[in-house]
Amino acid sequence: MSTSAPSHAPRVNATLREDERVTPLELFFDLVFVLALTQCTTLVFHHPNWEGLLKGVLVLGMLWWSWVGYAWLTSVVNPEEGVVRLVMFVAMAAFLVCALCVPGTFGNEALLFACAYGVVRGAHIVLFLLASRGDAALRRSVTGLAVSTAVGVGLLLIAAFTRDGVQIGLWCLALVLDAGGPYLFGADGWHLVPGHFAERHGLIVIIALGESIVALGVGANPTLHTGVVVAAVLGVVVAAALWWVYFDVTAIVAEWRLERAAEGRERNEMARDSYSYLHFLMVGGIALIAVGMKVTIVDVNRPLAIVPALSLLGGAALYLLAHVGFRLRNMHTLSVRRLLCALVLLALLPLGVTLPALATLGMLAAALVALISYEALRYSEMRQRVRH
Repeated sequence: MSTSAPSHAPRVNATLREDERVTPLELFFDLVFVLALTQCTTLVFHHPNWEGLLKGVLVLGMLWWSWVGYAWLTSVVNPEEGVVRLVMFVAMAAFLVCALCVPGTFGNEALLFACAYGVVRGAHIVLFLLASRGDAALRRSVTGLAVSTAVGVGLLLIAAFTRDGVQIGLWCLALVLDAGGPYLFGADGWHLVPGHFAERHGLIVIIALGESIVALGVGANPTLHTGVVVAAVLGVVVAAALWWVYFDVTAIVAEWRLERAAEGRERNEMARDSYSYLHFLMVGGIALIAVGMKVTIVDVNRPLAIVPALSLLGGAALYLLAHVGFRLRNMHTLSVRRLLCALVLLALLPLGVTLPALATLGMLAAALVALISYEALRYSEMRQRVRH
């Protein structure tokens, strides 16, 4: 007589991350954010007024916060193992639907956006619950996040049945409560791999910079002329300068500081403030610059209206101010030169609405090149030590 061992159904679980390498699936997931970012800049481009600007920022804020959730998640679990891979694909599909809904988010597609967004956030919470088995502190943090997520999604669902000021007000409240959840519920129970977390956010900055380049190509007139070519070159100069500002020294020092922060609350709060919050201002600033570039290259000789001019110059100022806050949070020192450059760009706004758009883009490129040239020369020895 033969006997067989009792069979047990496999337990659904998540494999914890063991290395700092960003996986191919994470890069694949981030590609959906490219479309989302493009859709947000296009929304503002087609509605270049204060209401369009506010709506674009709100949609980008909600989509950014959903991306941030997966950045934290994949710094805890390996996204390419077990059921996590399949759920990530589901989240990608829902995220894509959200991106497709962006043009009609405050109109006919409002309900579909809210439902798809709920799937993205719900999948995120489910995976975190799997990862928190046996970790009481993480489970408490995930429970708090689930509450703020449910409130945010619920407000978006209610907003889908409203219009105009009430709808925008509900969106503002949803973003504040959803993004403010980790701040209100504390940062004790979370885990992250510092090198992976910093690299993941650096890659999303590159994706945003890529959108600014795409904006030049999308907005360019099919018939190229000298002004369009010059605008394209200046646009690349601006994007390269923004890259330099982040990756030359800042990203290296920030990752080093995050790795050396005490594990637990100190490291988690630093990651939350420096990356989850301040990086939104950086990405938002780049997205605004993309709007300004797109409007500029459509007609390089016409002065920019107030919203596109503010997007171009104010977006760059916002990007630099985010770097000022980034350094202040991580190194507890003030970058006076970047603060002054941001103030100069804001002071140039009256010229931005009177001079040809090409001249405004040229002023922005000149200011950023002057900033990075000064930093490279003034702090050359320190820069070499940090980089090498």
